Amino acid sequence: MSTVLVESALSDDERRAQLYQGDLFVYASKPATREFVEFSRALIRDAFGELDPETAQHHMPVEDFAALLAELKPRFIHHPTCKELLPAILAEHGCDLTKTYFDVPRLRTSTSDDYLTSGIAYAFHPHRDTWYSAPFCQLNWWMPIFDIVAENGLAFHPRYFSQAVANGSRDYDYYEWNAKNRASAAKHIRSDTRKQPRPEEEVEIFPQTRVVAPPGGMLVFSGAQLHSSVPNNTGRTRFSMDFRTVHLDDVLKHVGAPNVDSECTGTTMRDYLRGTDLSRIDEQVCLSYDTAPPRADAVLVFTHPGQA
Repeated sequence: MSTVLVESALSDDERRAQLYQGDLFVYASKPATREFVEFSRALIRDAFGELDPETAQHHMPVEDFAALLAELKPRFIHHPTCKELLPAILAEHGCDLTKTYFDVPRLRTSTSDDYLTSGIAYAFHPHRDTWYSAPFCQLNWWMPIFDIVAENGLAFHPRYFSQAVANGSRDYDYYEWNAKNRASAAKHIRSDTRKQPRPEEEVEIFPQTRVVAPPGGMLVFSGAQLHSSVPNNTGRTRFSMDFRTVHLDDVLKHVGAPNVDSECTGTTMRDYLRGTDLSRIDEQVCLSYDTAPPRADAVLVFTHPGQA
């Protein structure tokens, strides 16, 4: 079973070692996370205009809601302010920015009562990020933008951290996903036909662990944790932000959580940016995470249309 460590004073090296063993870390809001929350709320409220973002789903056709998110989320992801605030968040959580690499943050939305659960607001089934070509040293950083409750957050299924789950990751190619599926999320409104790794056996979702943190409170967990979206029946849309990190020492040594069941192709290693200068990890190092040399036409890093 996983241990939840709240406001731990462990060093980053000690924390990563615990995360690779399946523990969860939770931190109270801090100056940089509060600043990120205010920045995010401003973008969200500007997009929704006079509507309350958390209840707008009750006043908009689902197609209009999806179209709004299709504009809002890329604007959030690629906003230059994000690349300024994320290093500050990492620094205030004890990370060495010269060795810590992060990817762009994702704005997540979980609508209530199955209003929109596919495509741009995908409701994630039980999964590990490592099924989606994440390296086993990847850490996930997740925080609410508005208040959440246990009924609209994340659920962890810690008994499976060291227990394999039959899944479809063998058919997942990250470079093919970049080429064919990343840009089409907003088109999937009533259902999502994109092939994604799923459990191929029944997963016992209980017992489970749910962490409820205030806006700006940070939850950190391994990309190898089996987790899912809690079915949202609160009447309010949940807005959260998450991003991922890797530490260069662990990357070079291939240190991380155990691989109990992931068989995907490709690697997200080229997505990460160094906390000091936004440089990427050396290509030869990235190649060491490929199970086979990428094809000449492989899309190694996704670029959103219109992204600079």
